[in-house]
Amino acid sequence: MRGSSDQLVLVISLALVWLCNYRGVTSQNLHDNQVPCFFIFGDSLVDNGNNNGILTLARANYRPYGIDFPQGVTGRFSNGRTTVDVLAQLLGFPDFIPPYSRARGPTLLRGVNYASGASGIRDESGNNLGYHTSMNQQVSNFATTVQQMRRFFRRNDTALYSHLSRCIFYSGLGSNDYLNNYFMPDLYTTSRDFTPKSYATSLLQDYSSQLTELYQLGARKVVVTAVGQIGCIPYELARYNGNGKENSSSCNESINNAIILFNSGLQKLVDHFNKGKFPGARFIYVNLFESSKRLITNAASYGFEVLDKGCCGLGKNNGLLTCLPLQQPCDDRTKYVFWDAFHPTEAANNILARISYASKLCSDAYPMNIQQLAML
Repeated sequence: MRGSSDQLVLVISLALVWLCNYRGVTSQNLHDNQVPCFFIFGDSLVDNGNNNGILTLARANYRPYGIDFPQGVTGRFSNGRTTVDVLAQLLGFPDFIPPYSRARGPTLLRGVNYASGASGIRDESGNNLGYHTSMNQQVSNFATTVQQMRRFFRRNDTALYSHLSRCIFYSGLGSNDYLNNYFMPDLYTTSRDFTPKSYATSLLQDYSSQLTELYQLGARKVVVTAVGQIGCIPYELARYNGNGKENSSSCNESINNAIILFNSGLQKLVDHFNKGKFPGARFIYVNLFESSKRLITNAASYGFEVLDKGCCGLGKNNGLLTCLPLQQPCDDRTKYVFWDAFHPTEAANNILARISYASKLCSDAYPMNIQQLAML
């Protein structure tokens, strides 16, 4: 029996190695939908207008936000497209996925964006900025959407869940649980209540419950993203002097190391989900921490010249505030990795989205990329 068990483990291990290294994908016509719908959960990195009508400082429905976006100011926290906007185009959608605040009627069938600036896995994360829609509420909003969609399938739940099983579900949470919670000790007690390791464990337990609920509501093709290098964003560079010098541009590695604990656990969670916990489902882990790190390390090869400063903002590194209303941003946004104190430019979003969509490296997308997930 022991020998049979060892052989089974060996076969599974070899299969995973093969899957991580074989990425042969046939060419796709990007004008044809590769999946029928795309549902998005997250924070300001992928919010496309859900915060516009609520009382919060986490809003981007004013210029210069959207200065390079075809529809102008929409509430996106960038000069142009977000990563999920680029992914929607790569998946063949003719239009961008609408925010939950405006999604109505038959448009629900092709997907909804539930993301909300300042939101986190924990309900209280981001409260320092005002109202927002936490992940728990985003999942609840999706449950409402599922009920609304039933009438388009004549209350045939088999047909409805067949439709949902072919959709891509994208979830990118965790940034605000660190940026606007754990590393704000004057406003939150979590850094006193938890060690970095126990905090990551607690977050992952909550996140596991939320992703489980998405599965129960019909999600079968699920993308979860790592938290990026928060310690390297202009906001942190403006506040942290890594070597004690006033003009230091060193990343805050204490933050990045805490993030790594969460990301490592998240990848293990994906493995756990894929080992039979959720029959019929496939989860993938997109490692935005590593891909963004590589982007900055090889910035010149991607055409970037400014790595530590926002294209607009205020103070050191343009990192003390987000873009001010009607502020004049930098002239050439394609040369900047960061748009403001917290968020990437469209140029950076475009690269990160394409890496997660088609990368052949398991260090970028594990155990497969988004294109392969769409083809299942």
